[in-house]
Amino acid sequence: MSKKLPSNSTPNSFESAMAELSELVSQMETGQLPLEASITAYQRGSDLIKYCATQLEKVEQQVKILDAGMLKPFATDTSNSEDQA
Repeated sequence: MSKKLPSNSTPNSFESAMAELSELVSQMETGQLPLEASITAYQRGSDLIKYCATQLEKVEQQVKILDAGMLKPFATDTSNSEDQA
C-alpha cells in the first residue's frame, strides 16, 4: 500500500492545505510508510501548518482592518428588552 506523497509546492488555498494535511496525518497514522517517507511527510506537514497559520493571521488582520475598531462586546443585560416591553 504505497501512496504518493504530496509535492512541496505551495497549496492553492487554505482548504487544500488542510485537506493535504489531513491526508498526510492519515498516511502517517497507519504506520505503513517507510521511515524516509515518514520524515518527508512530517516535513511537508510542518510546512502546511506554517502556511495555514500564515493564512489565518492574514485573515485576522483583514477582519481587524474591516472592523476598524467597531467591534463591540456582546450586550448581555436585558435593559433593551425591558424598554421595549
